Amino acid sequence: TLLILCLSVSGPRCWAEKTHTERRLLVLVCSLAVALFFTLITVGIFYKKSHPGICLTAPCITVASAVMGAMDRSVDPCHDFYNFACGGWVRNNPLPEGKSRWSPFSNLWERNMAVMKHLLENTTMKGLSKAEEKAQKYYQACMSEAKIEKLGAQPLQKLIHQTGGWALTGSWDKNNFQEVLRIVSANYRCSPFFTVFVSTDSKSSNSNIIQVRRVLHYSIHFTVYIVIRTPNCCTSLILHCYLNAYLDFLVELGVLLGGSEETSRTLMQEIVDFETTLANITVPQEERRDEELIYHKMQAKDLVTLAPSVDWMPFLTDVFAPVRLNDSEPVVVYAKDYLQKVSELIASTNKSILNNYMIMKVVRKMVSILDQKFQDAEQRFLEVMYGTKKSCTPRWKLCVSDTDSALGFALGALFVKTTFAEDSKAIAEDMVSEIKWAFEDSLKTVGWMDQETKKAAKEKADVIYNMVGYPKFIMDPNELDKVFNDFEVVPDLYFQNVMQYYNFSARVTADQLRKTPNRDQWSMTPPTVNAYYNPTKNEMVLPAGILQAPFYSRSWPKALNFGGIGVVMGHELTHAFDDQGREYDKDGNLRPWWKNSSVEAFKKQTQCMVEQYSNYSINKEPLNGKHTLGENIADNGGLKAAYKAYVKWIAKNGEEASLPAMEMTNHQLFFVGFAQVWCSVRTPESSHEGVITDPHSPSRYRVIGTVSNSHEFSEHFGCKANAPMNPTHKCDLW
Repeated sequence: TLLILCLSVSGPRCWAEKTHTERRLLVLVCSLAVALFFTLITVGIFYKKSHPGICLTAPCITVASAVMGAMDRSVDPCHDFYNFACGGWVRNNPLPEGKSRWSPFSNLWERNMAVMKHLLENTTMKGLSKAEEKAQKYYQACMSEAKIEKLGAQPLQKLIHQTGGWALTGSWDKNNFQEVLRIVSANYRCSPFFTVFVSTDSKSSNSNIIQVRRVLHYSIHFTVYIVIRTPNCCTSLILHCYLNAYLDFLVELGVLLGGSEETSRTLMQEIVDFETTLANITVPQEERRDEELIYHKMQAKDLVTLAPSVDWMPFLTDVFAPVRLNDSEPVVVYAKDYLQKVSELIASTNKSILNNYMIMKVVRKMVSILDQKFQDAEQRFLEVMYGTKKSCTPRWKLCVSDTDSALGFALGALFVKTTFAEDSKAIAEDMVSEIKWAFEDSLKTVGWMDQETKKAAKEKADVIYNMVGYPKFIMDPNELDKVFNDFEVVPDLYFQNVMQYYNFSARVTADQLRKTPNRDQWSMTPPTVNAYYNPTKNEMVLPAGILQAPFYSRSWPKALNFGGIGVVMGHELTHAFDDQGREYDKDGNLRPWWKNSSVEAFKKQTQCMVEQYSNYSINKEPLNGKHTLGENIADNGGLKAAYKAYVKWIAKNGEEASLPAMEMTNHQLFFVGFAQVWCSVRTPESSHEGVITDPHSPSRYRVIGTVSNSHEFSEHFGCKANAPMNPTHKCDLW
């Protein structure tokens, strides 16, 4: 309109014929018209940037449907955000047969296994590296069910005979405890009483060292440990169900290996009684979180004084052969009191019982690589222990998983080349940088920490080493072949291949002792659906296996990516500053690098989380907020850093288009995306086991506990003060 007015004022007369007043008016009007034009253009661009509309691409429509399908909108998000975000998912995902728990993690792992199965079965040998060929042969041997069934118990019976036999099939009067302990530990990678291995020295991160820790794995001892740590109100039921099922399982294994029912029951009852005693001297994990207190460095010869029931030098020599050791070899002990008590227990126990227990540890470890009768016996036990129903799980799943365990980096090379786009690696690395910036920026406002310690914390965050996707060596066939050069794989003999793997693994471990820790050595294989932080290397690792939906997709809104993989990244980064990670400096050394005032303030701040999570319960069983403290700190810090990084991304790039039909802002979508990663179903038995042993809180409280500490969550969902998800008192650390 102003442009038309400008022209009409101008009229047909030339500029020279206009009066002075007309000229001034014309200039003014035209200037206003031009200014308004550019203003409208600017406002239009800004509006489009801040109101980008609806994303109607196929990926947006698909993911919107999935997100909505997982939700239960009848639930008030401010009352129960877990059920709001996951109620639909829980309804639509009954536990699969044979599973004690199920989650998006489980589902993605199943998808990854299907990919690996296809690669192992359909990739032609031509063009493969030798290591990749070994992975295929290993898998094929595992799949040779006819051969495995034909051999039955023979491979294990032969192995037991070579170890010196046991009392199951005859009288026992041998005095060979030291010899059997060395064999089962060195040759079969079993840890009957304690575990020894090579790893980075926590107080000298540029060197590796022998370490000795207590043993508590998913094993017989572990089963008894759960029973011992169970609250009194449930003890009689647990003892009746778990221990009876456990004893029956061991008895059945004994019969399958040639013992009579009577002899097997007598022998196995002695083992259960012994393990109950062993479990009773095991210190709960929550009392072992301060690594400064449990780190004890000594020479190998000092172990004899600490635990005289073990002949330490011959033991260590066998376990770490062919590396030469002497009695001045440095060793770090992380279970000093436990070792003393174990030594006393060994000295006071009948040698036949000790032998029975050690051989049973081997038997229990080998069950999954024997014929179907052994696996059926284990399944009946697991049905009681974890509430899993007998299933017809195809054998290929067991074989893919075991191939990943033994030759995971060779199999990982096939997996990465087939499924992982290089730009995904670059995008993920950029996201890590954004999360790191967010964490460091939040450090500025941490009021309980002194400036000097805060500066050192920023320096530590700055130099965290990020490893994304896969280790570089797996893409070089020559380097990959070097790693597995000494691992011999033979066709059709699965049991023999597993034994070869134990032997190979032992040599690799021993070889690390005289080498400098390798920064690029991964503890997870590329297809793994997980991530981790390593304090002695100050590094975080994000395998290719987790850089997929529902954690990440290039075609998804950034809100979901930051809420998914972004929170995972923030979680791992925050582990560098949890109650254990904070004890390590930027170079990975365990030392006091905080001022005492900040240490005390940290403990006071974290006590809030200990109390918060201890007030939650599953099936009327209270959680242990002290045991789960490290993971709870990481969950809370991870969410906060990821959200802050997302807000910065918006400031730089503008608001994203919304997902269709969601009736939800992208800020709300961020929190929903975070919660839906943790949707989960599990049996009551599995939930009980998790409360006793898992350092992570149950999935429900990983969501509820975290968002209830988030001011931003309550703001975007409009939660009233003192709503269940918006308590007045919030725990705030990082």
